[in-house]
Amino acid sequence: MTQTIAVIRGDGIGPEIMDATLQVLDALKLGLQYEFVEAGLGAYEKQGELLPAATLDAIHRHRIALKSPLTTPVGGGFSSINVELRKRFDLYANVRPAISFPNTRSRYTDIDLITVRENTEGAYIGEGQQLSADGETATLTQKITRRGSERIVRYAFDLARRLGRKKVTVVHKANILKTTSGLFLKVAREVAQQYPDIECNEAIVDACCMKLVMDPQQFDVIVTTNLFGDIISDLCAGLVGGLGLAPGANIGTEAAIFEAVHGSAPDIAGKGIANPCALLLAAGQMLDHMGRCDEARRLRQAIVDTLQARDGLTPDLGGSGTTQDFARAIAARAAG
Repeated sequence: MTQTIAVIRGDGIGPEIMDATLQVLDALKLGLQYEFVEAGLGAYEKQGELLPAATLDAIHRHRIALKSPLTTPVGGGFSSINVELRKRFDLYANVRPAISFPNTRSRYTDIDLITVRENTEGAYIGEGQQLSADGETATLTQKITRRGSERIVRYAFDLARRLGRKKVTVVHKANILKTTSGLFLKVAREVAQQYPDIECNEAIVDACCMKLVMDPQQFDVIVTTNLFGDIISDLCAGLVGGLGLAPGANIGTEAAIFEAVHGSAPDIAGKGIANPCALLLAAGQMLDHMGRCDEARRLRQAIVDTLQARDGLTPDLGGSGTTQDFARAIAARAAG
């Protein structure tokens, strides 16, 4: 069965890691078809728009997109293209696993946790930003809703149940932010009561960060609000070797976008040394979302086996291979 997905090749190293990822996906013989569309700096330079209508239409039609990192030009347009995409398609759940892989530069070897981050409200989206006329005072509106809180917490518990996870930790700052974070925590407690088979813990965000650094194995699934989730998920990436191993899924009811969460790295663009693992792992999340779980496992196992064999590893992983060397090695294993 064939299925078409929208593909955004991105800026900087984006096209290089996307080509590598599609090479591996093709080796899996999934029957995927690709509609290539543009966004970011490249789209702006060619079409004068950061998010062309054709791109939005393709995501709407196919309901699934695979996206490389984008560069947002300074001085106009959206403050963040990623935030704009999440708002346009109501991609309320940001799902970022952090899993230990062999032969990586990481402090730990046995991490396996997931951060589920609310993606459409809270301080991160920048609503109500204002600067006073004298330039001395800046303000920002932070809005948390019962609906937004309920659906992200429920998503986290449903995900935990589906994956056989045993514990969800609700991360908040309700001791200080008594209305916004307080509402999130109140709703989370209500939802947790509906999942008696899953342990629910609570953690204040600063204490959570400390515990993640000292003893990350105590965590399983973490659910939190937008800004806290942005910080925590990057911290978790640091536990397993950095953003080069950090995929992200943005899930809504009508569409889903899967991405490498790192930046476009213009300083190494064109050098052929970018690590494609983050986007490859995002492609694995995409396959899970599509119900292609066996193929997703094959993809992840091919990555693990290639890292274990130190075959074609890029410089950030301690090797001397190119992006394409690494991709070819993974593709050969994925093809079986």
